[in-house]
Amino acid sequence: MTSPAKKRIGIIGYGKMGQIRANAMTAVGGFEIVKVYDVALPDDVPYPVAPTAQDIINDPDIDCVAICVPNYLIKPMITESLLAGKDVFSEKPPAMNSAEMAEIARVHAETGRTLMYGFNHRRHAAIIKMKDVVESEQLGKVLWMRGRYGKSVDASYFTGWRIDKDLAGGGILLDQGIHMLDLFLHIGGRTFDEVQAMVSSLYWKTPGIEDNVFAMMRDTETGMCAQLHSTMTQWRHLFSLEVFMERGSMVLNGLKTNSATYGEEILTVSHNRAVAPAASREQEETFHYPEDFSWENEVEEFRDVINGARTQTHGTVDHAVKLMNLVEAIYANDTFVSKTLHNDLQQGN
Repeated sequence: MTSPAKKRIGIIGYGKMGQIRANAMTAVGGFEIVKVYDVALPDDVPYPVAPTAQDIINDPDIDCVAICVPNYLIKPMITESLLAGKDVFSEKPPAMNSAEMAEIARVHAETGRTLMYGFNHRRHAAIIKMKDVVESEQLGKVLWMRGRYGKSVDASYFTGWRIDKDLAGGGILLDQGIHMLDLFLHIGGRTFDEVQAMVSSLYWKTPGIEDNVFAMMRDTETGMCAQLHSTMTQWRHLFSLEVFMERGSMVLNGLKTNSATYGEEILTVSHNRAVAPAASREQEETFHYPEDFSWENEVEEFRDVINGARTQTHGTVDHAVKLMNLVEAIYANDTFVSKTLHNDLQQGN
């Protein structure tokens, strides 16, 4: 059986993420990177350079496009590429807001092309294990989840487009917390229709660019709850995801990354007794995951989907719509914003 011909791909945005995606495509095979574009390219680009993004989008010899651009460019780059007949792999966030996401979904349905969003956290080995445990129901149904995801940034973080809400769309929630929200939806298997939140800029005090988000969510049909703290004032990078079920729990501390700043990826699975006290050490299993293949796994699925070898199961438009609706609900239900608006209305402002 002969292998399918390599897909000719162009990469729009050849900064850090564009280079990560290019390396992953080379590692998994099945792609020929024929053009890249960025407004500021490194000196040693190993691929032909396109003069504009549109040169890639409108090239009839290019099969698919990888979009690795700042947030404000994601929606126009996706829709232009889909309308040009290209299959698309795009970085997160899926859009700046739910209205943009709805337009992307409309164009996607109209064109029938493949659109996959990059949420590589789903492909970490510990997350795959957690999802398998939940689906097996060996520990019962999910009762609640708690996620903490934080990093430290300095003033240089705000020297570019990220400091402008019109270009970034938001702060730490869209930049990083969105990954944890995606994991809540992925592992819990439900949406959240009740949301309470506190969104603030406690330290950097940048209008519209939050540095902390505290959010509580509930699926009112099942009662499943989730709690998120997304922050850029952690001062030491941190990733922690806890999933508590009827007969046990899973606690993931750390996430294996190239920078190693989030520590080792260690998952503890506990089988609880029916009554107190909690599980003993003999009822716990600890799993260590020393390697990160998430980037390759993600690109491999995209390759297989556009070749018709499998059905897309991650990073779908449906996932993105639900995710952006949840992001928007968190922003809209910020209790401080609501209280301030209420006071302004009461005062006639």
